[in-house]
Amino acid sequence: MADLTSRQTGKRIALLGVPVEVGASQPGALMGPAALRTAGLGPLLENLGFSVEDHGDVSARDLVRADDAPPQNARHYREIGAWIRAVSPRAYALARSGAIPVFLGGDHSLSMGTVNGVARHWHEQGRELFVLWLDAHADYNTPATTISGHMHGMVAGFLCGEPGLDRLLGDEPRASIKPSQLDLFGTRSVDPLEKELVHARNVAVADMRQIDEFGVGVLIRRVIERVKACDGVLHVSLDVDFLDPDLAPGVGTIVPGGATYREAHLVMQLLHDSGLVRAVDVVELNPFLDERGRTARVATELVGSLFGQHITDRPTPTNAIVMP
Repeated sequence: MADLTSRQTGKRIALLGVPVEVGASQPGALMGPAALRTAGLGPLLENLGFSVEDHGDVSARDLVRADDAPPQNARHYREIGAWIRAVSPRAYALARSGAIPVFLGGDHSLSMGTVNGVARHWHEQGRELFVLWLDAHADYNTPATTISGHMHGMVAGFLCGEPGLDRLLGDEPRASIKPSQLDLFGTRSVDPLEKELVHARNVAVADMRQIDEFGVGVLIRRVIERVKACDGVLHVSLDVDFLDPDLAPGVGTIVPGGATYREAHLVMQLLHDSGLVRAVDVVELNPFLDERGRTARVATELVGSLFGQHITDRPTPTNAIVMP
């Protein structure tokens, strides 16, 4: 009966694992979905009153296209193209079902598929999808600007329609967002040519200096107000390296000076209160580099805050994230 009630009130969450690691610099992220499940993400969300549907993990085994010539300086292009072609239609279908999809990564290259599929659904509804990029890195490289060639650093650029990776989706419909619909938050590592491109596109950036100066509350409320002003919805893409590595060591790209535990939870609580979030990515968790599941537990707790978990009972706004 509780499950039926939660479905009737629209409180549905769909979990989908995307165990891709070839977009990153170190192996291990393919274990991320299992680590998040082991940390209790599903039961936590159920305890918050949601009906949780776990759709297992995506497989891209049969979608690699040998005839797709990769551009220069884009490592594992064919394999990542297969993952994106597998993920995008699944993301579209989950968003269309009325559930809030939560995608469990896997490296950040998976967001080329998740955001594309979710954006496609909301475009059909006549609403714009905004993307909040909680990440130490801008990930706005292209094959022409990248230093490393790792494709988890090109995701935001791809989503905003930058050239160089145009054939990745194959026949899957592309649903790009505008640079004005992207917010980089917690940024503290940007390549030189990438920085020029971000500035040229006028992408909104709240780096760690701004967070230190103004606080996460002020800056996240700016994002929320901009989305509301456009009657948009929000896709939150959480890279665990958004957090300070002392708090979340289980990542392959350590960058000191990240968000604190309290800052990160405040971000999530304010997003919950906004009622705007319609999809979530949790990416770059590398259990091989973690300390006894510490990063997985922190990431799970943050998702809990995003969906309404509070230390003390608080009135829930009528437009909170629990409604579709």
